[in-house]
Amino acid sequence: MTPPLSPQTIARIEDSFRAQGLMRHLGAEIAAIRPGEVVLRLPFRPQLTQQMGYFHAGGTAALADSAGGYAALTLFPEGQDVLTTEFKLNLLNPAQGEALEATGRVVKSGRTLSVCQLDVHALRDGARVHVATGLQTLIGVALRAPS
Repeated sequence: MTPPLSPQTIARIEDSFRAQGLMRHLGAEIAAIRPGEVVLRLPFRPQLTQQMGYFHAGGTAALADSAGGYAALTLFPEGQDVLTTEFKLNLLNPAQGEALEATGRVVKSGRTLSVCQLDVHALRDGARVHVATGLQTLIGVALRAPS
């Protein structure tokens, strides 16, 4: 059984998330933080859609990328941050509903590189519809102050 996250690690994730301009601009929020797993939620707004009224794939991808990054960060030591080096996202169904929920899960946590599974679901009329899945590679970097 994986030990629970320390309050310091949870605070580090929450502080980093608050510092992300794009997530703030999109209106995303943290739904869950667990060791090796983070869930982010993005409530629907018309400003997040493409021409047919679905959530735009760019917003879906950004949410998935951040969920995976924070999942990896839960397992990295204090003083380290993460950067995505590569990710692939397959769009499975039109993303429509009251919100999107992206889950990042660590598949392999290494000293330098980590790999995460990404899954995005649309919350629609009480149901969860799988709208995207992907894989992501991240690199651990020394924490630095934002510029």
